[in-house]
Amino acid sequence: MRVPFPPMDRLVPDHVREFEAYIPSRPDDVLCRLYRCERLHRLNNNENPLGPPEAARKVLDDWPPSEASVYPSGDAYHLRCLLGERLGLDPDCFIVGNGANEVIAFVIKAFCQEGDNIVTADRTFAVYEWVALFSGFEARVLPLKDDRFDGEAMLAAMDERTKVLFLCNPNNPTGTYWSEDELRSFLDRVNGRCIVVVDEAYMEFVEASDFPRTVSMLDDYPNLVVFRTFSKMYGLAGLRIGYLFGDRRVVDDIRRTCVVYSVNGPAQVAAMAALSDDGPHIEATRRMCREAREYLLEELSDMGLPHTVREGNFAVASLPMSDTLAYRKLMRRGIMIRSMTGFRAPNQIRVTLSTLPVMEEFVRALKGIIT
Repeated sequence: MRVPFPPMDRLVPDHVREFEAYIPSRPDDVLCRLYRCERLHRLNNNENPLGPPEAARKVLDDWPPSEASVYPSGDAYHLRCLLGERLGLDPDCFIVGNGANEVIAFVIKAFCQEGDNIVTADRTFAVYEWVALFSGFEARVLPLKDDRFDGEAMLAAMDERTKVLFLCNPNNPTGTYWSEDELRSFLDRVNGRCIVVVDEAYMEFVEASDFPRTVSMLDDYPNLVVFRTFSKMYGLAGLRIGYLFGDRRVVDDIRRTCVVYSVNGPAQVAAMAALSDDGPHIEATRRMCREAREYLLEELSDMGLPHTVREGNFAVASLPMSDTLAYRKLMRRGIMIRSMTGFRAPNQIRVTLSTLPVMEEFVRALKGIIT
């Protein structure tokens, strides 16, 4: 007689059992059938509708199938060298990962152990909090103040077990940013007590002259680590590639936690091509965002909807209805937005800035569900 297995959940740590898994949206074809729409405009993930730069498109078109059987560079060597040339840093000051999510995990694993905590905000990129929690570490989540990171509150929340503090600059979803003077002042007060991560996923969209030049700050602040990505401005979200840079000694410690060979070959080559051809692409994308931003500002104001349209390629609007209900209603009209309840901002939606015809279609759909 077979002895029954003991319950498998005894193997699962409490911090994993208590964590609510993130469920991604279904593929477009499934969603179109579900909501009975012919096509979807994805305005939920802040993707670039212009796609990648032309040079990146070409390398993807020409990618030889035979390369699929060969492992890529395990540490994205050539891409790190190119990034070093572009930013004036040693290639070993960079780590390339499978999207920003992986480099977030690298940093938390490198510096946190049992009993440690990280500090972040309530309305920012949620993955900082998630990775800490499902790794068994405390996440100290502080409210924004006037849609901005509250530096005083973050400093007050730190203690001797705080290992990493996360700042998204400009912030997703509020579009606010800290200037270089503000960031330097904050880092001075942190005084090296923890790693300060500045996530610059949307920095290429910022045109403000006082936005921090973080590369030039590394000598003054060796505890500063900067994240960037090829998913947003460079239109390579489907290839999953991001990177971090910082002081060589700190990056060497983070490198101990890295999983090598996690970044595929086409992603590495496409990212290099995108960097070589980014001038016209960045300007075209910024121009598109300016047009969309100006249009939305006027339309949302005319509709009497409170809104924030600042830096980045997204906007947030407050609705006189549930954001989850608005999501379902807009989906039936072929528009996919981000409901903000998950950002602890109920009855708000975030919409990606896209081409003017798509923005016009979004506004027509929005008017149709609230009037």
